[in-house]
Amino acid sequence: MLKKSDYNDLTILKNKNTVYPAAPEKAKLERFQNQVKKDYVVRFNIPEFTSLCPITGQPDFGNLIIDYIPNQYCVESKSLKLFIFSFRNHGAFHETVANYIIDRIYDCIKPKWIRITALFYRRGGISIDIFAERGKIPKNVNVPPAPALLDRGRI
Repeated sequence: MLKKSDYNDLTILKNKNTVYPAAPEKAKLERFQNQVKKDYVVRFNIPEFTSLCPITGQPDFGNLIIDYIPNQYCVESKSLKLFIFSFRNHGAFHETVANYIIDRIYDCIKPKWIRITALFYRRGGISIDIFAERGKIPKNVNVPPAPALLDRGRI
């Protein structure tokens, strides 16, 4: 069991005056020690993701699903929320956004395995889905399949 002092590095979670980062590169991701000594899957579902088209400035909406198998660390969810929120006024193509997110999380926690499923809503008659993975799934772990077509409006 961890002591309260083991959480001293979680500055965002302890801060009562939340400051939203202006851009993804300014957002800080925080982590905490994984207390479970067996392999398991963590899933974050972000159904209201927003970013901007880098050319037109039009908003792009999507559903992000991030699955990972922790190693030594887990992602602290409030810092993840603020990191994801920082894309609201950020212009980038869908492919760049999804790969930037997975790379930042991977660099922060070095999980055994991580996957992002980015299902962007239709604009101009085309929806774009991005699937990216890093690492290897341990043999003893049952990973749920990558979600597809979660947006009923896309079917």
